[in-house]
Parts: sequence; structure tokens; C-alpha cells
Amino acid sequence: MNTERRLPGTPEPMHMWEGSDGIRLAGDAWGHPDAPLVVLLHGGGQTRHAWGATGASLGEAGYFAVAYDARGHGDSDWCSDGDYSQDALVRDLGCVVAALGTRRPVLIGASLGGATSLVAIGERRLDASALILVDIVPYTEPSGVARIRTFMQQSPHGFGSLEEVADAISRYRPAQVRTRNLDGLAKNVRLGGDGRYRWHWDPRFLASQVEPHTRHPRLAACASHLNLPTLLVRGGTSDVVSEAGVQEFLELCPHSEYVNVAQAGHMVAGDRNDVFGRAAIEFLARKVPVAGPMCHPMGPIGISA
Repeated sequence: MNTERRLPGTPEPMHMWEGSDGIRLAGDAWGHPDAPLVVLLHGGGQTRHAWGATGASLGEAGYFAVAYDARGHGDSDWCSDGDYSQDALVRDLGCVVAALGTRRPVLIGASLGGATSLVAIGERRLDASALILVDIVPYTEPSGVARIRTFMQQSPHGFGSLEEVADAISRYRPAQVRTRNLDGLAKNVRLGGDGRYRWHWDPRFLASQVEPHTRHPRLAACASHLNLPTLLVRGGTSDVVSEAGVQEFLELCPHSEYVNVAQAGHMVAGDRNDVFGRAAIEFLARKVPVAGPMCHPMGPIGISA
């Protein structure tokens, strides 16, 4: 059970949905609820806040965008039995979509969220209208994945200050300017009773991630089964997804479209949200167009800070 507390100033979730196994999933939404539904799934170790700017842009473009914290992340519940498997994440996605009404969503998934989306659609466990995969393909580079795991496993006893948290993030993303606004880190950590800051995810999450030799065949099979509009977006400097991995995916799913975002790493939407947002909205405008103006009388709802 998560006994650590949220830091002051952390945005409260706008919605709580019940996922599989009774897990409560925290989410935000943008746009008019009657507009075409777009569900945004973050990567491992991230939260719904990773999609804040993208969600707002989608809402302004006429879509109803929803982002939620995966189980064991952010403001969502930790799983009592530590089940953070791919299947559990897919079941949670199905619960959220069902709670939002019987309609075919667009799925936009980054990394872990992309794998969840790919499995949900490729194994016919969810009917979607379009899919956007963000820096995720069946074959991922072992060195890049290892670097992520090393980052997530560091400082198991926590950090003594937000400065230390900022330093850790800066070491992982040396190409990005180190944040000076430490208040913005409140969404990334929780404060324990011992006064130390720890990441917002359940440490057992990493133990449930499958090995590449079983993960690759499953995701490859799912990619070969895709028959809906699909866009793959890769960060040009990503060390997780290589051009070789991209080419394999394009062979498995030949009807898919591909965009390479220069000067962006694995966290494409965060590194170059402007470019990513334009690419996603342009793709959706062609594949899942908005029927007409969908404007809430008070503007897009649920825009989080």
C-alpha cells in the first residue's frame, strides 16, 4: 500500500474511474464529452501530466481527450498483489473506455502505454478507430531500455531534497535544460514519513515487466494484426527505438504512417510537444475527422496545470 503523501500544489485528478481488480484510476479530460474520444496512455514511470499540453491541443482541435495514471503511478491506486502485467494494464484500459461510453476511441500510447494500446487492439480486446504509437515498436534496443530501468531503480531509499530529484532527472536527460522550477517536480514524487522524496510509482512495477524474448513475439504478432489507421512517431535521438526497429514495424504493418521527430528523444511528446501535437492532429484530421465544431460553453474542460 502507498503510504506516501502527495506534495502541496500537485494538481488534483478531475476524474476517478474503476479499473480492473477494483483499482481506482485517476484521470483528466479536455474538450467536449460528445466529441470523438482520444485516450492518452503514458509511459512507465510517467503520469497523466505528461500529456497535459497534448490533451489541451486535442481538446481545442475538437476532440475529447482523456489521460489517466496507470495503476501504480501518480494518483492511481497501487495494486495490492503487485500485478502490473501487460494484461492487467489492458484490462484497465478497457474499463476506462467502457466508463466513457460505448464508442471506438483513438488510442495514443507512449512507450509502455503504446505497448498496452498495441496489445489491446492487436489481440482484439478493444475496438479502436485509430492508433498512434509514440516511440514504441516490438523490438526495442536493450541498451536504451536498460538505461531507463537504471534511472527508475536509482535511490531506492529516496532523495533528500527536490534539488536531488532535479539532478537525477538532469543526468538521465542531459540534452534538456535542467529545470529551475522545483515546484513542477511535485507531480513526479511523493513525500514519505521519513521526510524523503520518492518517485510516484510503486517499486514493484519494474518487477512485473516481461523479458524481451517473450515481449517481442507478442508485440510483433499484434502489429501484424493491425487493420486500422496507424501512425508511428519516433524520437530522432531515441536510444530505445532504432530505425531498424521502425523498419521491422513498417514491414509488419505496411499500411501505417511514420514520422521521425528530430531533436526529440524517447520522451517525444515532452521533448518536442509542438511538433508531436501537429503531427498527431494532422493525422487524426484525416483519419478520424471531427464532425463539426464541438465547443464547451466554458471552453475546453479539465485543462490541468
